[in-house]
Amino acid sequence: MKKKFSKRMAALAVSGIAVIWVILGNSHVGVTRYTVESGKIPEAFDHFKIAVLSDLHNAEFGADNSRLAELIENEAPDRIAITGDLIDSNRTDLRIAEELLDTIAGIAPCYYVTGNHEAWAGTEYRELEQRLTDGGVTVLHDEAETISRGNGRIQIAGLDDPAFSGEAAADGEGLFASRLKDMEIDGSFCILLSHRPELFDVYVSADIDLVLSGHAHGGQFRLPFIGGLVAPDQGFLPEYDAGKYTEENTVMIVSRGLGNSIVPIRFNNDPELVIVELSSIH
Repeated sequence: MKKKFSKRMAALAVSGIAVIWVILGNSHVGVTRYTVESGKIPEAFDHFKIAVLSDLHNAEFGADNSRLAELIENEAPDRIAITGDLIDSNRTDLRIAEELLDTIAGIAPCYYVTGNHEAWAGTEYRELEQRLTDGGVTVLHDEAETISRGNGRIQIAGLDDPAFSGEAAADGEGLFASRLKDMEIDGSFCILLSHRPELFDVYVSADIDLVLSGHAHGGQFRLPFIGGLVAPDQGFLPEYDAGKYTEENTVMIVSRGLGNSIVPIRFNNDPELVIVELSSIH
């Protein structure tokens, strides 16, 4: 009896620790830093920092996302990039999104592109976009803007999610390739905000210098030595789940994101704020 009782107590203790670990892992935001080097980056943009938020899905970290905003402020970024799914179409709360953007827009200029959940939110997303633009957030719809600093200039571009066009993810390659071709990308160092990492080959073909993306949620459940288990539009063992990918002249950084949607928890996969620092090589 004593042995059985001891085994049960041990099992309960292990289970309790595992539950606490998962809860803490889902409520703690980590900071992941990347450096991107290129001879195309002007010296004036050396050490230029971009904070990347992706896939918040209406999550809150502290009252009104105060903990998340504090993390961003402590990093002192030059720009803030939001790469889609700020809201969740299943439980849209515009207040959460609006209050966060109101706060961080005072830290640095913000750029925003849509994800599939914005498309699925319908009229609620249109209301959100109006609020964002009124608050000074730049929403990029298949367009590029120039950022000047000293004698240097770079471009920041953004693609709308293909869900707005009713396109299946598998059909997004032709759509994105056409949109990129039509954008006024002028040959200077270009940062592309695009929700979909699975279209990496399209970004490489378009000779984009740096892509900031999300959507994969880090594979939701991360397995040691393997990586993410499953991701939207990539299925099991996704190729582009999180981190830095390089092919030819293109670097893509995929955020693990901040929130959850259909699957309510993450495992071994803390929410993350991504910080990208540009490094000029001359």
